[in-house]
Amino acid sequence: MIEASEIEQRIRAALPEAEVVTIADLTGTKDHYQATVVSSRFATQSRIEQHQSVYRALGELMAGPIHALALKTYTPEAWARVPAAER
Repeated sequence: MIEASEIEQRIRAALPEAEVVTIADLTGTKDHYQATVVSSRFATQSRIEQHQSVYRALGELMAGPIHALALKTYTPEAWARVPAAER
């Protein structure tokens, strides 16, 4: 099990330009999470590369403490188009 705050810290350390990093515990068991990350770095990356950037930031956590991670990655421009109710 791992705290959401540690996941957020690792993502922010690896992607310091990220404007938004939110982590939600989907089951209350501290091993199934959803992460939303908004980064200007993603503008030059495919969706797969965006997700790989986040996975790299989490490193060994993906092989153990995190059992499942649902990712939503956006550029700042794409994030601006997401309705507030869906954020």
